[in-house]
Amino acid sequence: MVMFTAVLSFGYFFISSQWIVGAPIGLILQWIAYQVPDTLVKIFPMAVVLMVVVAFGRMATERELVAVQSGGVSLGRLARPAAATALVITALSVWLSLWVAPQANVATRSLYWDGLTGAGLATLSGKTLDLGNNLLLSPGRYDTGKRQMNGVRIEQWSPDNAQQGTIIFAESGTFTGNEIKLRNYHIYTVNYAGIQALGQVPQGDPAAFQAAVQNVFPAVQASEDPNAELTIDTGLSRAETLAKYADAIGADAAGWPQLITQLTAPNVPQADRDAARLTLNRKLSLPFGNLVLALAALPFALRFGRSLGVALGSALLISLVYYLLFFLGLTVAGQSVQLSEVGAWLANLVFFVAGLWMLRRT
Repeated sequence: MVMFTAVLSFGYFFISSQWIVGAPIGLILQWIAYQVPDTLVKIFPMAVVLMVVVAFGRMATERELVAVQSGGVSLGRLARPAAATALVITALSVWLSLWVAPQANVATRSLYWDGLTGAGLATLSGKTLDLGNNLLLSPGRYDTGKRQMNGVRIEQWSPDNAQQGTIIFAESGTFTGNEIKLRNYHIYTVNYAGIQALGQVPQGDPAAFQAAVQNVFPAVQASEDPNAELTIDTGLSRAETLAKYADAIGADAAGWPQLITQLTAPNVPQADRDAARLTLNRKLSLPFGNLVLALAALPFALRFGRSLGVALGSALLISLVYYLLFFLGLTVAGQSVQLSEVGAWLANLVFFVAGLWMLRRT
């Protein structure tokens, strides 16, 4: 585990090293530490395979298996410690995958953009961001020194009327936690469905024209005090917004509470529900791969684990084939909703059947 974690952590640091030059060592170590939970979920299967291949390969090479079996101890009984260890790692991996890693992934992206590079929300300038609660944010320019957005636009559209929404323009604003605070703002509630009626107002009827304009702009509000603040609660926090939108590939931030909500809550779009179904299966199948790989690695250990080098090569080969099948299954699952479970669990099914078949022939 330490070996594989160190290799992957160095890879993360090496890829990002050119953008974090001059960052405090403490922040860099904290950033690497935040990535450990997600890294452990990925490397646990490789560690389990190496554990089984090295241990049982050495016992087979030194004839210890022959000795214990001649004493009446079966291979199944001898493998119980490995199975128990794989079971504990599976439980730990499920916990990390669904509860710890999602929060750590959000903290990783937030620390990278806000702490290490200092870019903050500058990476989101010019984008329109869905913050939940029917809020769309366009942060405009970002002052990294003041951690302040300039030229902010926020839109909130009515869930019952797609042609009516509230649009807020602000000279500046800050985004901290789950709150956006705006200064020197103007608020317009606009009913686009009423614009057509403006062309039908009789000429020379100011009252009718005023009523039609009032229908288009039901409410208009401006801050009289330039220093007055308007506070808006957001669905996504600042850290979650950076994790979702700052990189080309958003952070894997969906945990058990979010996935269960998307699967069971009413009024959730079917596309989001299908994505949550696939994500939940993916986050469960990889941890249970530890148990399957412990079984599949045992016959390899008995046949090929004759030296540490051969054992390491066999372990890497088994892991490589497993991950290839795992990602192939996810690709298949992404093609159809009905294949979500089959695709996500494909690698586990194949290795379970292959492991049992090879054990019978060993």
